[in-house]
Amino acid sequence: MPVAKIYQFFDIFSEKLWHLNTSAHADAMMHDYPDGYFSDDEFLYARCCAVANGKEAYQSVLSDPLSNFPADLAFEELLYVAANAYEHKTGKKFLSTPAFNFETGKNEQGWQ
Repeated sequence: MPVAKIYQFFDIFSEKLWHLNTSAHADAMMHDYPDGYFSDDEFLYARCCAVANGKEAYQSVLSDPLSNFPADLAFEELLYVAANAYEHKTGKKFLSTPAFNFETGKNEQGWQ
């Protein structure tokens, strides 16, 4: 795949994670954590799972987080696909800032 497509994938992926980065999605995840705590990483990895499950699953999580958020699942490895593809293609480190900051809380609109 051309390098431009790797960057494009990373940007689209970051946008999808960003849209799931809301207080409503975090609240949905909280239902599976009776002690009331989960890490930012766990929340990110669950959002990765929502993206990895395909368009239909992603849309259902986006529109109804309480019923559909995959709080008990994770797919951390998806975070590294673009970097691994880039490094395999070029032999260099993937140094890229995502188009959307998907770290927990960085979607300010989603956390209001």
